[in-house]
Amino acid sequence: MSDKKTASEEEKTTVPESANKETQQSGSNEHTPEKDSEVLEDALVDEAEKKEAPKEKVTAEEEEVETEAEAEGVPDTDTDKKSKTETEAKESAKEEEEAKGQEDLDTTTEEEEEVASSDEEEDEDDQEEGKDYSELSKKELIQEFKSLLKNKPVQEIKNDVEEIRSEFNSKFNDLLEQKKEEFLAGGGNIIDFQYTTPQKKEFNSLYFDYKEKRNSYYKNLKRDLNANLKKREEIIEELKGLLNAEESMGKTYNHFKDIQSRWHEAGPIPRDKYNLVWNNYHHHVENFYDFLHLNREFRDMDFKHNLEQKLKLIGRAEELLQEDNINKAFRELQMLHKMWKEDVGPVAKEYRDDVWDKFSEATKAIHDKRNAYLEEQEKEYEANYEVKKDLINQIKHITENTKPSHQAWQQAIKKVQELRDAYFAAGKVPKALNKGIWNAFKDATRTFNRTKNAYYKNQKKEQYANLEKKRELVKIAEDNKNSEDLESTTPLMKKIQADWKKIGHVPRKHSDKIWKQFKDACNHYFDRLHAQKDEEKEEEKEHLQSKEALLEKMNNLELSGDHKKDLKTIKENISEWKKIGRVPYKKRNIEQKFNKTLDGLFKKLDLSKKDAELIKFENKLNTLTNRDDERKLKNEHFFISKKINETKDEIRQLENNLSFFKHVEDDNPLVKEVHKNIAKHKEQLEVWKAKLSKIKSVRDV
Repeated sequence: MSDKKTASEEEKTTVPESANKETQQSGSNEHTPEKDSEVLEDALVDEAEKKEAPKEKVTAEEEEVETEAEAEGVPDTDTDKKSKTETEAKESAKEEEEAKGQEDLDTTTEEEEEVASSDEEEDEDDQEEGKDYSELSKKELIQEFKSLLKNKPVQEIKNDVEEIRSEFNSKFNDLLEQKKEEFLAGGGNIIDFQYTTPQKKEFNSLYFDYKEKRNSYYKNLKRDLNANLKKREEIIEELKGLLNAEESMGKTYNHFKDIQSRWHEAGPIPRDKYNLVWNNYHHHVENFYDFLHLNREFRDMDFKHNLEQKLKLIGRAEELLQEDNINKAFRELQMLHKMWKEDVGPVAKEYRDDVWDKFSEATKAIHDKRNAYLEEQEKEYEANYEVKKDLINQIKHITENTKPSHQAWQQAIKKVQELRDAYFAAGKVPKALNKGIWNAFKDATRTFNRTKNAYYKNQKKEQYANLEKKRELVKIAEDNKNSEDLESTTPLMKKIQADWKKIGHVPRKHSDKIWKQFKDACNHYFDRLHAQKDEEKEEEKEHLQSKEALLEKMNNLELSGDHKKDLKTIKENISEWKKIGRVPYKKRNIEQKFNKTLDGLFKKLDLSKKDAELIKFENKLNTLTNRDDERKLKNEHFFISKKINETKDEIRQLENNLSFFKHVEDDNPLVKEVHKNIAKHKEQLEVWKAKLSKIKSVRDV
């Protein structure tokens, strides 16, 4: 039997249906052990290379009370632009001029998109959560970008770079909009608006360097892969030439082993060329083994070596069934299949079915174990998905229902941070749902941030308005701090202090400075006021001593019996009392003692009630005037006016009552009582009117 026939024998296989489909696509109808191992390997790789959902990026939140209005949402410069009016087009041209070359940076080369190495493998279970960039400032984002370029291979940082770029552009866009509003508010024309920052220029420069390095990497990779492809094609041609070599069989066999060695060291080639090139190589290897039947010693020796290697691979595959880490076992199984396919050649026909069945059996067992594990994981992931949906809804609820106050927003920031932490602690979700839930989470947190930032942006406007109000109060305080008119300035200074408390917060960077200015001016004035009052207190003590002496003199005053002379003496003492001035506040009851003494003297003089009332009232007015107590003077004025109106009402009521006694004699006791009360009230009315006249004259002065 020829080796050609042996190589074309079909083998049994346990690979999935997808593997058979791959076999049909390969264009070969032969089912050698090596061909079947290739099929199984392709099936495993096919499953591992399914498109993954974007990896989750951890975010964190937080916010200062007076945050800069920085949020997310800048559109990329390579987005399709809608038709604009002429003015809008000019505005767009201005903005695009600043980002000149940015579209070039966004142009991804064919090399980057199409180049894929035959050695590249993707592992769906090795996803790592990315870093959170949402809370970093523009300066911090630039530092992160620099660190990535310096410390990581350029082909591994694409997702991180795009996240950083998105965050940076979002924050810069908000700043750009703010500057545009200020420019337009100042009367500027939108056509003339231009704005950039050193940070924006630095970021664009970094991004340009990144794109250059990335493009260079993929160009070099494509060049290397194509070079390896050419090398492998040359090896195949060399292999084909062995069949016509005019040399000894031993030398030809050694040449073949050298070709095999160089094939394994030739390096990766473009993935889309891999199957075709490998099948071509494998076909010519089989041809060589057919040719090798002329010298069975070499062929059998190779078969024996290959059998030993495949038995080792089977043994290791069976050991992997005991591995607790399913993903680790599956990854190693992939490596075993690659070794079976790439590194180990065919075995003798009598062993082919047996070794392949054993290897397939171990493969299927590991595959079944992994599928069961993935099914359990999927249930877990679905539960995680529901948890994450609920957390996102809670963030939305907080965004929509937070009251417009600093305290409420600070509590909201803290709560949202807790929800975000819970989101990332919740674990993975099904791959098919990963991208959707991640985008929903980002939308919810970005909406929260924008709403929060809008609130603090409005707060900042209010704070600057408050700053202007407080500056006006500072000017009033400084203009009056040296005023000598203490009587009118003191109420003014007290009023501006009360007004200051009613004005809200000002920007933090101005708060300490403006408060110090205001406090210094107010303290300067009130220190002067208190110093003067301290001087007055010493005088008041002297006044008290004088009044106590005069009061004692009045208590011991002996009347002569001459009405006019005694009244004159009393008035002279009253006049002397008035001249003395105010006494300490706590000793003000000496005025009541003096009035009581006067009442006793007036009784002895048989002075009319009206005259006595007016003399005492003048003394009271003098006391209030000396105290500079305008409030009490005002209250006294109001009290007297009220008494006049009440007395008039009483008189009218009494006179009205007399109308009920038209036919009653005047000597009737009831009628006489009414007339008596009317006369009494009229007399009191005259006293009140006299008092009103006196207090008016005092207040007018």
